Amino acid sequence: MNRYAAKVIAKTITNEQIQKMFAMAKESIKDWTVTSNVNKGMSRGAAWNILTKGFDVNDPHIHILAKTNMVREFGEFLPEELKPAKKQRRAYAPIHQEPIF
Repeated sequence: MNRYAAKVIAKTITNEQIQKMFAMAKESIKDWTVTSNVNKGMSRGAAWNILTKGFDVNDPHIHILAKTNMVREFGEFLPEELKPAKKQRRAYAPIHQEPIF
């Protein structure tokens, strides 16, 4: 997920939804050694340790940057209604001219 979409979601997401996202990620991720989306210098496992360590579902004052990074890294495990709509790419017909010899 890109940074802008994650920031938009982070502004409205609740701590309970983040907790559900983490639970789904914990069950679904098989390879924790894959490179992180948030920081290319660490693995998803390292990002998990950093992002979930201080997370408390009852804390109403989680910084927006922390939420953005949580959604950016594990946003694929959000419910479909929270994910941003995918933009439809228009199909363009190529312009063709017969070659002139």
